[in-house]
Amino acid sequence: MKIETQENIKEIHPKVMYYGTPVVLLNTLNEDGTTNISPISSSWALGKNIILGIGLGGKAIENLERHKECTLNLPDPSLWGKVEKIASYTGKLEVPNFKKEIGFSYMKNKFQAAGLTPFESKTVIPQRIQECPIQIEAKVNHIRIPEYDPFFAIVETEAIHFHASETIIKDENYIDPAKWSPLIYNFRHYFGLGKELGKTFRA
Repeated sequence: MKIETQENIKEIHPKVMYYGTPVVLLNTLNEDGTTNISPISSSWALGKNIILGIGLGGKAIENLERHKECTLNLPDPSLWGKVEKIASYTGKLEVPNFKKEIGFSYMKNKFQAAGLTPFESKTVIPQRIQECPIQIEAKVNHIRIPEYDPFFAIVETEAIHFHASETIIKDENYIDPAKWSPLIYNFRHYFGLGKELGKTFRA
């Protein structure tokens, strides 16, 4: 294994900082009661709270400001092609100029476009995605737009129901990390997990 030295480390200026985070298919409620799907890659969990980073000007944040419920659907690596099928679509009928410039177009039914199956939620109104091994129903507790970067919103959600495929569950309430592999967004490329390296003392 190569050992890094300070001479090997260089300062760079990447256009994006997606250094490897799970893809989340964020489902929100449209005005007409249908569900919009937005692929996002900025999220982290703290207890029952899941914090989302969402760009402004899109349908997802517009929906969450109006209806404070959502579902967070986590695809596995086998679904990367379906995620990519809707990556260039927006749920906004009038596509914002900044999205047009990078190739976005309008799509009303993203379930159909991606080949995914809508599945009714237990409590919240936005539907879940049947093909995703993990599906989380959540409510929005707070939305904040930071002054230092007014192009994004920090959305604090609280998990209400956590659903998981029986194929990745062990001991009733635990996810088997040997069987669950999230789809990872790594500098705008899709990856799965590699082999297990070890576990923390709290595992």
